[in-house]
Amino acid sequence: MSRIGLALSDERQIIATPLRVLPAEKKTEQTVAKFVELLTQLQLDYQCEIEEIIVGLPLMMNGRTGFSADEVKHFVHLLTQSLSIPIHTWDERLSTVQAERSLRESHMTRKKRAKVVDTVSAAIILQSYLDHKQWKTSLI
Repeated sequence: MSRIGLALSDERQIIATPLRVLPAEKKTEQTVAKFVELLTQLQLDYQCEIEEIIVGLPLMMNGRTGFSADEVKHFVHLLTQSLSIPIHTWDERLSTVQAERSLRESHMTRKKRAKVVDTVSAAIILQSYLDHKQWKTSLI
C-alpha cells in the first residue's frame, strides 16, 4: 500500500466524489494514525459525522486474497482498534482500470492521470458500494 485514495459520499449516500490521496507511511500503524487524524479533520471541515468507512479490498481476478489484500486486512484490523465507526471492505477489482479508462477518455495527460487515478478509483469503489446498498434497500 503506497497511496490511499479517498472519496466521500453526499449525505443521502447516493453519489461518491473523489477527495484526495493520503500517502501511506512505511509502517501500517503510522498510516492508520495519519488516516484517523485526517478523518477527524474532515469531520470538522465538512461539519459532518462519518457513518461508515469503505476500504477497497484488492482481490485477485479469481477472487482469492493475496499479499496486497492481506496488507489491507491488517490496515482494517488496526483501524477498527482506533475507531468506533463501522468499517467494511469492498471488492476493488478493476477499479483502477475503470478509472484509467475514464480519465483517458477525458483526454487527460498521463502525468495528470497519475495524480488523480487513486481518488477516482476510490470514488468508483465507494459508488459501487453505495449502488449495492441502494439496490439492497430497494429489495426490502
